[in-house]
Amino acid sequence: MVHAGPGHVAHIPAAPAADRAAALMLDRDADASLFTKGPKVGYVTNGRVPLRGYDLDALLEGARAAQATDLHVVAGRPPLFRLAGELAPEGEVLDEATVERMLLAIVPARLRQGFDQEGSCDFALAHPKHGRARINIVKQRTGLKGCFRLIPAEVPSLETLGLPRDIEKATHHHQGLIVVTGPTGHGKTTTLAAIVDIINTTTSHHVITVEDPIEYVHGRKRATMSQREVGTHTKSFRAALKGSLREDPDVIVVGELRDLETMQMALAAGETGHLVIGTMNTPSAAKTIDRIIDMFPPGDQQQVRTTLAGALKLVVGQRLVPAADRSRMHAAVELLTGTVALWNLIRDEKTFQIPSLQQRGKALGIIRLDDSLADLVRAGKVDREAALAVAESPDTLLSLLGVARAPVAAGAAPAAPPPAAAQQAAAAQKPGGGFLDRFRKG
Repeated sequence: MVHAGPGHVAHIPAAPAADRAAALMLDRDADASLFTKGPKVGYVTNGRVPLRGYDLDALLEGARAAQATDLHVVAGRPPLFRLAGELAPEGEVLDEATVERMLLAIVPARLRQGFDQEGSCDFALAHPKHGRARINIVKQRTGLKGCFRLIPAEVPSLETLGLPRDIEKATHHHQGLIVVTGPTGHGKTTTLAAIVDIINTTTSHHVITVEDPIEYVHGRKRATMSQREVGTHTKSFRAALKGSLREDPDVIVVGELRDLETMQMALAAGETGHLVIGTMNTPSAAKTIDRIIDMFPPGDQQQVRTTLAGALKLVVGQRLVPAADRSRMHAAVELLTGTVALWNLIRDEKTFQIPSLQQRGKALGIIRLDDSLADLVRAGKVDREAALAVAESPDTLLSLLGVARAPVAAGAAPAAPPPAAAQQAAAAQKPGGGFLDRFRKG
């Protein structure tokens, strides 16, 4: 019999090899044998992933051994492992029935009705050997698909993530808003966990986190940690934030600032004596500010600008770039610190001038993404092509690297001038448009 812990995630003592599959069970009615069915063919090394077999337990073991960040189990495809940002198929094709048996067995009972009706669900899984994973299961054309985001056993530090120590300074504020931003899958949750761990280690604050689901588990250190999961411990982010203001918090951590109500509560909390830290899926630090303001109705936006100008302490933007040897990912980061200059631009509706502030703001602790990418290229950690693929301005990055545009090949005839109509059309286009199309998306 398996008893689910917080968030309906099972925490089970180590068991003999024959019973290891039971550690994956999330519900009492789950069939433990489903996790160990499949051909046992010894270790199968078809590439970089050693596979002991094709049951879920073996796939998770292989993913950890290969240091994959994600495991995809898809009906009609071999297991897929994300290695250094690329999905690599390994092993035999998994048929629809096998995948269905694997995945349905681990869907928590509280989510099964919603999964049947909506066709998807999200939850977390804990395994004493293979660690934690955030899981998304969906119905799709060929059958079920499961995506397992593998979570490291230990909360990483800023140093191990390759992030600047300047981020730590923002945790010293007793109130305000810190936002970690970037595209989906570029390490925002991990960076958020590292920031929370600094607070947990160095302060005696009461920290409340609201997550969907809980990914990193923060152990007891100096701070008092209260981790709440949407759907298990609270109905919604908004309900949790509203309740948290009556729980005497010092720091409130929001897994994602995803809608108007959540953002309203976050700004209110940051303005009334709490440090609020959250994430957003935005492409850059400057666009994050515009996204926050645009969440609100036009009639409220001026008041939001005033509130945000006083509350915003730091925006951390990041992109993960594959290493030159494709063995891992490196983080390129941009920092937009809360300064009087930035607050004035927000308040005066001049956020379009933020890129100009970033160019001259190094003394204020501001770091541009392209400067961070240039440092990674100079250090030999990433190659130029990979950096250009995620650069905010490829021309700026090439200039920082001292690289001129490729000259016309010797002996080649110069290009004929375009007709007048083409020149007018080109002049009407956005400057630099189409340049990124030359590079593969990272």
